[in-house]
This record gives sequence, structure tokens and C-alpha cells, in this order.
Amino acid sequence: MHDDRFQDIAPTTLPPAITRYLNAHRAHDTASAVTAFTHDAVVIDDGNTYEGITAIERWLGRAASEFTYTTSLTGAQQADATHYLATQHLEGNFPGGTVDLHYRFALRDDLVERLVIQP
Repeated sequence: MHDDRFQDIAPTTLPPAITRYLNAHRAHDTASAVTAFTHDAVVIDDGNTYEGITAIERWLGRAASEFTYTTSLTGAQQADATHYLATQHLEGNFPGGTVDLHYRFALRDDLVERLVIQP
């Protein structure tokens, strides 16, 4: 995914809310992952939209239990103070077995307001 607005950054410089979400998601820790989001956050994943903490919590719980997989952060980019892109490599027992996913984050008040996940 190439977007001229985004510049490569060190993954260690991603904002705390993004790092908290990625680490909790990797550990299948839904309770911690959901704390990275604003109360009215929106997540778009696999063509589905999840609005608000309750819907996001259900989505995270389902994603954690549906398949077994490992993730590794393979890249990070920043467009401005509130827009980031993290690329993760997933391997597991889902259809296809491996995929690189782009996590496009928009932040508000140091929390994730919007997350769009796309191949």
C-alpha cells in the first residue's frame, strides 16, 4: 500500500495507543486492546464496520477465537500527528495461511478513533 502522505518511521515510535492495541491484539487480550479506542471509535475490517466500544469488543473477541495465528509488525508509517499506518504479517490457520495487513489508524485525544484494516 503506497500513499505519498506517509513516511516510514521506526515501529518503536508509534503512539502508545497504537502500540497498546497491537500488543494486546497479538496476545489475544481483548480487554486491553479495547482500551486503545475512543468510546465512539469505528473499525472497518474485512468489509464490515464496527461502531462503538461494544461492537469493537465483540469483533476483537471473535477475531481472537475464530482462528489461531501469529502476527509480526513489519513496518510503520506516519502521515501526520494523528494518522499512522502499521503493516503486520499474519500466519495461521485462516484461509490462505499468510497475509500482510495494513492497519490505518486515525487518532483523537491519544486514542484510536478509526481503524481500517486492509490487505
